[in-house]
Amino acid sequence: MSTEMQWMKAVQQLREQRRPGVLVTVMSVRGHAPRDAGAKMVVAEDNVWATVGGGNLEAVAVERSRALLAAGTTEPEVLEFALSDKAPFQQAVQCCGGEVKLLLEPLSVVPSVAIFGMGHVGLELARILARHDVELHLVDSRPDQLTSERLSVLDDAVANVHVHHVPVLPELVVGELPPGTHALVMTHDHAEDAALCDAALRSGHLATIGLIGSSAKWARFRRKLADDGIPAEAIAKITTPIGLPDLTGKEPATIAVSAAAWLLHLFAAERNPAPAHVRQTHDRI
Repeated sequence: MSTEMQWMKAVQQLREQRRPGVLVTVMSVRGHAPRDAGAKMVVAEDNVWATVGGGNLEAVAVERSRALLAAGTTEPEVLEFALSDKAPFQQAVQCCGGEVKLLLEPLSVVPSVAIFGMGHVGLELARILARHDVELHLVDSRPDQLTSERLSVLDDAVANVHVHHVPVLPELVVGELPPGTHALVMTHDHAEDAALCDAALRSGHLATIGLIGSSAKWARFRRKLADDGIPAEAIAKITTPIGLPDLTGKEPATIAVSAAAWLLHLFAAERNPAPAHVRQTHDRI
């Protein structure tokens, strides 16, 4: 596989798995250097794909990239190297004699959303979320809800759309979702909804679990989940109803807009977490 394919596949893999990384690019070269301008490498906490030339130059780039990952930095950084056998280690001891600039760009972790149930509300919600930079998972046990004709409204999506055809046991998809996914349960079948809530709570790797439905439905679900051994504190992680409480209405488009706005608030909180002292203050309220 070419180095170009390596780094491109790595970026896509990290994105889909919701793992941070750093894209390292050779910005410019003066004189002799191991790689030409434009060469790229991707660095994750536990792996490196492609190369910007090897040697100490690359070792320093990897070390600095991982420092950016550890610090949670989102701003790009430029490193300049003089490739000389007399250079100090931090400036890359190599005998090429050239000068190299590297651009280190942190790769942001994009939100991930799974919509279980692609009925009227699910499709409306998918249309809204598809306009955002997210990983969007669409799940339904009914094949006719996931036809290419029906989903053609998403053809120009900004989001990466993943369609899961699961005519049997759609709850198995829960285990395949990346960590930190926001799951929305809104299928056509209450029994399917209940199984999905159970699987979502037992998985332990989802960011939020939202359930559509009435208070009577939730009361039944809460009793069933408790009878099945789910602790009360875990059951409390399910949000129902979903959406903004002051945006009411039963039309599918209204429910979808409300749910999308609620999710966008969650995405913003993930990008800009409150400082520790603020979280502690809120915890005491």
